[in-house]
Amino acid sequence: MGALEEKPRRLDGGQSRCPRCGLLGDWVATLEHDWVLLEPDMRPLAHTVPADRRWIELSDGRVTVYGVCPPDPFQRCRIAHDLACPAQTLPDLWPWLTSLRIENARRVERGDDPELPPSSELWPDAG
Repeated sequence: MGALEEKPRRLDGGQSRCPRCGLLGDWVATLEHDWVLLEPDMRPLAHTVPADRRWIELSDGRVTVYGVCPPDPFQRCRIAHDLACPAQTLPDLWPWLTSLRIENARRVERGDDPELPPSSELWPDAG
């Protein structure tokens, strides 16, 4: 096989608003052919997130739950938006997550979430 002339196409689903709180999240395909809404612009160190809650990004853009313990100390992961959604009641799993939920609640109150890009940018093949 020859070298790729262009970057491989990623399986990102784009962004959409959470139906509960209205904040933007990233829709990402999983290895199991499902989709998960992930917290945008948030990539904590994997060892700070419980094994069954860390989503690791693969080279093709999909994500998978990464249950290896202990993970590489420099490995980054993603978390599902429902863990940080201010409209859901969850136990205090981790202090930093509680802080993120409080800040997301403030963002909802301030209304400073960015605008959703036009659908033509999210789904370039749609038309």
